[in-house]
Amino acid sequence: MLAFDRLSLQVYQFRGAVPGKKAYIQSNLHGAEISGNAVIHQLIEFLMSLDSNQLIGEVWLVPVCNPVGVSQRSHHFSAGRYNHYDGADWNRIFWDFEKAGEDIQAFAKSHIHLDVDTIKFNYRKEIALSFAKQFARIKAPSCRPYSEIYRYQLQSLCLDADYVLDLHSSTNQAVDYIYCFSSREESAKAFLLDRGILFNDYDGDAFDEAFLKPWLALEKSLAELGSALLFVGVAPVGAGCANAFDVEAWTLELGSGMQMNPESVAKGLRGIKNYLASKGLLKIAGFPLPSTAAHQIILTPKKSVQKYYAPAGGMIQDRVQLGSFVKKGDRLYQILSFHKNGEIPSLVEVCAESDLFVFDISTNQSVNQGEYVLSVMVD
Repeated sequence: MLAFDRLSLQVYQFRGAVPGKKAYIQSNLHGAEISGNAVIHQLIEFLMSLDSNQLIGEVWLVPVCNPVGVSQRSHHFSAGRYNHYDGADWNRIFWDFEKAGEDIQAFAKSHIHLDVDTIKFNYRKEIALSFAKQFARIKAPSCRPYSEIYRYQLQSLCLDADYVLDLHSSTNQAVDYIYCFSSREESAKAFLLDRGILFNDYDGDAFDEAFLKPWLALEKSLAELGSALLFVGVAPVGAGCANAFDVEAWTLELGSGMQMNPESVAKGLRGIKNYLASKGLLKIAGFPLPSTAAHQIILTPKKSVQKYYAPAGGMIQDRVQLGSFVKKGDRLYQILSFHKNGEIPSLVEVCAESDLFVFDISTNQSVNQGEYVLSVMVD
């Protein structure tokens, strides 16, 4: 929370009797996306119930990770997606090691003959040294804007993590799904969700991207240099760089904004427990679930995600249900449009441009021309 105009965050740390890997889980980076807070609350209760030998390594939990965004309101509605001071999306401000200008190619060349653990240790040290320059800028007499102070404090919590989970929900209304990076597809099954978006391009400004992008860049550099160690991971040869370092980042989208839907919360909790068990952090009966390996998740490339905007102003009616499959040419929705030229109201029918799956819809059914209506995954 903000106390006396200084940023502070509540962090819950759980450590097992045996050292191991670190999982970092946060929620509520966008102020209106609150379902992850319920997931973290239940994770806290669950982890408190474990014996110390049932947790291998450590789990860090940060609910309400953006106290300023959470406090932003407009009438009865929670806003909190954008920083009111500079207009930036709270999840497009993060520091990226690769963008900092560090020579990842040179690091790869100097480490190509070393083992995975040594490379991982030394690379983490390089990232930490580069990140420390941010702190020096903040501590300078000129200081830095709040967004840089905030991102420094938040990113400092997960810089040494192996697994980063950022819990979101739609700003509107949506199904439950996950964002997955290339070469991490096999691990995505452990969350037991039916749908996901596969990153094929990313700029490193989002929280999950900023964490994982440097590791993806290192994997790519080592692969280009012919390193054999990259083919001991889970991804098959030819499917991109293998996940030899076992470093992963995920964004879970759990239902709709301004809501804590019990079904979405339950799916999130089950998926995270199953994921942590599959990574060896949890030793609990029944996990990982036997169905994990055979779980089918449909991963749609990001370039095949499409948004529909209103061709005219009016009121949306007869819209297809969230989670619908729609054939090319079939109706998606109608707009009841009221004219100002003496004509009677008209209906504008909007049809699907291709076969698709509707995964996100606007909460407001009153639109201006060009306003957002829904998002689809193109089959």
